[in-house]
Amino acid sequence: MEARGVLIVRRDQAWVASNGRLASIGPRTSGVLAWVGMSTAGFQRLFVANRGEVAVRIARACDSMGITPVFGVSVADREAPYVHGREVVCLGPGRSRDSYLQMEQVVAAARQSGCTALHPGWGFLSENARFASLCGQHGVTFIGPPAHVMVLMGSKIPAKRAMVSAGLDVIPGSAGVLSGPEEARVVAEEVGYPVLLKADGGGGGRGMRIARDASQVEAAYAAASAEAVAAFGNGQMYLEKLIEGGRHVEIQIMADRYGNVVHLGERDCTVQRNHQKLIEESPSPVLRPAERERTLERAVAAARAIGYVGAGTMEFLLDANGTLRFMEMNTRLQVEHCVSEQRTGIDLVVEQIRVAAGARLGFAQRDVRLRGHAIECRINAEDPDDGFRPAPGVIRTWRPPPVAEDLRIDTHVQSGYRVPPHYDSLICKVIASGPTRDAACERMLEALAELTCEGVPTTVRMHQKILSSAAFRTHDYDTRQIPGWPG
Repeated sequence: MEARGVLIVRRDQAWVASNGRLASIGPRTSGVLAWVGMSTAGFQRLFVANRGEVAVRIARACDSMGITPVFGVSVADREAPYVHGREVVCLGPGRSRDSYLQMEQVVAAARQSGCTALHPGWGFLSENARFASLCGQHGVTFIGPPAHVMVLMGSKIPAKRAMVSAGLDVIPGSAGVLSGPEEARVVAEEVGYPVLLKADGGGGGRGMRIARDASQVEAAYAAASAEAVAAFGNGQMYLEKLIEGGRHVEIQIMADRYGNVVHLGERDCTVQRNHQKLIEESPSPVLRPAERERTLERAVAAARAIGYVGAGTMEFLLDANGTLRFMEMNTRLQVEHCVSEQRTGIDLVVEQIRVAAGARLGFAQRDVRLRGHAIECRINAEDPDDGFRPAPGVIRTWRPPPVAEDLRIDTHVQSGYRVPPHYDSLICKVIASGPTRDAACERMLEALAELTCEGVPTTVRMHQKILSSAAFRTHDYDTRQIPGWPG
């Protein structure tokens, strides 16, 4: 059933969805945004099962919709400034495995706090199909795709088969999970070295090792499998041809339960370190228009074919021939979703919540206007001059640049915030936009120069070097190097 009175806010206009129809109610203004409180898309209270910047992002969407967010926190985050004045439930000690990863405790906390919906954010339990099912069994709506779709796309081999059936190109490799190092050697001889051993149930760059010849396969298999067991509880491996010199491109998908699927363009995430993204931008500066349109259409068709619901991202490797080859699908909100929001003006978290409540998508493909260029820099509390050593500690002074139409700051940090040692070191995302890529780069450099963080080292200087480098400006890089760094 269509939710009644749900507000949809785009960059310049506000619309109200009622009984399946859209009606404009005028330009987007603070008064219009305040009006969202009249409806909650079916949810009165929503449990935020995450921390830090993404928890703040989810709460912001809830506030705009008149939904009360309830924060699940660890002991380490209990005094964080972003939960002051909010409803909070303590999940356990600081370590993730004792708090944010405790499925039964998280669901019980959501139930006991009167929440009928739960948003997992990214990381932690966001792509755990068992957790999604557990939420449903206890009457809590999981903000994400159905559990069976998560199972399908969470295991890389079934996911690749589904994408091939939908017409997408994939990277050559094993037809299924490998039985062991010996089968890995056989497949490697067929596709040609170098090859990449990858965890079937992995992600985030873990459970992956390169073998450049037959002598390296056994050690690479053992190391990747052991890491996968420790990280995901699943040591099964598969193998792909290692495409060196490629670029990482991903497509943002949004879908509802009625078969409506749209894309919000692509993002280029080639600037990485150890498979961890550093800078994301949209559109990709090197993707041919014909390949872009072909793959966007097929990605939408593939998402529809598997019954996808909610926000999701299909990840591709752009090979030397300019072909996008499907790698995997992330069945959740991405850290870099802000880049797509900046170009389109569409609030993906609001749409996630609406869709989970049973509403139809608030926009069709023809409504998606991809404007200009947007770039995101992930600012981490790390010392890039010391091997990117994480730097927990107290941020004595925090002064971000002022937000504007062409600049967005997503952070959970304030002066006096203590960066805990238990989690990833992301403290801020800076998203800049402009009519061209060069204009967006210059706007980002202005913003980074204005950002002040005292007390812990950050990666700001590294981002400045990257954005100022000739290699970045002329697209002369791939996933193997960080353009302009060190330098």
